[in-house]
Amino acid sequence: MKITQLLTEATIILDVKATSKQSVLTELIDQFERAGNLTDKEAFTRDILAREEQSTTGIGDGIAIPHAKSAAVKIPGIAFGRSLQGIDYASLDGQPAHLFFMIAASEGANNDHLEALSRLATFLMDSNFREKVLGATSKSEILQAVNDKETELDGPEVVEEPTKGSTSKILAVTACPTGIAHTYMAAQKLNEKAKEMGISLKVETNGSSGVKNRLTDADIEEADAIIVAADTKVEMARFNGKPVIQTKVGKAIYETEQLLNRAILKDAPIFKYDKSKDDTDNSETKSGIYKHLMNGVSNMLPFVVGGGILIALSFFWGINSSDPTSADYNAFAAMLNIIGGGNAFFLMVPVLAGFIASSIAERPGFAPGMVGGLIAITVTGVDGVSGGSGFLGGIIAGFLAGYVTVLVKKMFAALPAALEGLKPVLFYPVFSIAITGLVMMMINPPLTTLYTGMSAFLEGLGGTNQVLVGILLGAMMAIDMGGPVNKAAYTFGIAMLDAQNFGFIATVMAAGMVPPLGMAIATTLFKKRFTKQEREAGKTAYVLGACFITEGVIPFAAADPARVIPASVVGAALTGGLTMLFDIGLRAPHGGVFVMGLVEGGIGKVLLYAVAIIAGAVVTGLLAGILKKNKMQAI
Repeated sequence: MKITQLLTEATIILDVKATSKQSVLTELIDQFERAGNLTDKEAFTRDILAREEQSTTGIGDGIAIPHAKSAAVKIPGIAFGRSLQGIDYASLDGQPAHLFFMIAASEGANNDHLEALSRLATFLMDSNFREKVLGATSKSEILQAVNDKETELDGPEVVEEPTKGSTSKILAVTACPTGIAHTYMAAQKLNEKAKEMGISLKVETNGSSGVKNRLTDADIEEADAIIVAADTKVEMARFNGKPVIQTKVGKAIYETEQLLNRAILKDAPIFKYDKSKDDTDNSETKSGIYKHLMNGVSNMLPFVVGGGILIALSFFWGINSSDPTSADYNAFAAMLNIIGGGNAFFLMVPVLAGFIASSIAERPGFAPGMVGGLIAITVTGVDGVSGGSGFLGGIIAGFLAGYVTVLVKKMFAALPAALEGLKPVLFYPVFSIAITGLVMMMINPPLTTLYTGMSAFLEGLGGTNQVLVGILLGAMMAIDMGGPVNKAAYTFGIAMLDAQNFGFIATVMAAGMVPPLGMAIATTLFKKRFTKQEREAGKTAYVLGACFITEGVIPFAAADPARVIPASVVGAALTGGLTMLFDIGLRAPHGGVFVMGLVEGGIGKVLLYAVAIIAGAVVTGLLAGILKKNKMQAI
């Protein structure tokens, strides 16, 4: 497939209007939407930003290649934007970026699409090509430059044989999380620099279309040193006993010569393979456990948000509008309540458990996880108690099902090849569901007692104790800007929402809105203390904060964590404490200002909720502005 089938005039912006990283990403995504490449702009935006959080896609030399492989992509493509004045993109070389190639790959993208996308990444390593694109006066000139380069090379630049040169034999492996751009750019850069230096080099790429130019056992045996430039997992056991330089994929693009010199000198530790620590052996680190938990939480959130807001909307017709025996009964409100509470909310815990288990044991873990999660909320063993062990039981069921399935897979590993097809459809589900189900049937009654006791204790908190809990939850929401601590506080709020305690979710939502709102206020009141780019980001932060997207403060925190994080924590903690003090309850789990009308207690409580949020945001804004220094030179 030709690159010009993916990069068209409809996806080119000759001169972008953006002046910040966030705004250039938004402008390119909007261009994709206008061209008809996306089915869900918001989902694609989340995937693009998630990739940026892993590591910057500003690779240096004035180039940025934001990219994502997303289910929201209808038609794979490339969007191009150019900024002659340059934009601060947090690039690896610290210099402004001028050329922006945004790559959108669909989850079902075939190898032709992926080859074309990765080929473009290698083109950008050519300075002559970059100059042509930078100097182009029309969209057609840009397309012609791409077409000429494609004709010149006639295919992706992935070297299939080692570069011949010195007696030193160096190997390399490149891999990035999406396997579209950085993987191949790093390989291209390493190969080009190796030719210049006269080094014998062979590079294996771990991309979206699979492993290319795989290193053989003979290659590894003869190698003097190995460079592993990867931001994702690669097969490491094969390098046991060899000098191995492990680094990020971006280093291979920007510090290529230094890496190759280190490899020549064997300036690298001898890699010792420890099977007990290998991810493929399913032994878990703390980060692995967190990854599995977050896989469950992230897949559960659509049920939480959709179901919760539908339940809350049903109360517009009255608090008892879904009860057929009430004078306030409304058929439409009852349907909303059934859809949200009877179905979407009911599936939260089983979905949580199912995706935790599938993260551990892949697809065979999903069914036993779902069944274990269902048992967690239906088999109580306690008279008069409904809802079972809730989130606590769902999390336990997910991990139990995952590791039980791993064990079952090992038990049947020695079966004859003729029975291989029966494993996923017969042996795995029967045994893993049975074992998980039996264990959950035994442990869920005591878990229900524990869970209901915890909920009752928290509901019984009052006065100072309740305010202290609010302060703690507020601080947690701000301390790592959408990271593990933030997610732990939010998950706790959802658990309490599921237990019909509506104060905690109101607290975490209000506190989560404060950091971006506070920094937006700071950029408005203390303009001289922020760069032009930061002031532009501040405008966006107003919207993100209002929508309860705490991550809107990340650009400010990344640039100045010592001032921004403490200011955010203080403001969010204040909001958390005030929300508890005002005894605010909210049935919606997300939505920011757009669901404030659903606060329980009428207009008075709504106003108090607004006061709590505004107070925290103002405190954050004032603290951040006072702590920061003037940046007149950056205006």
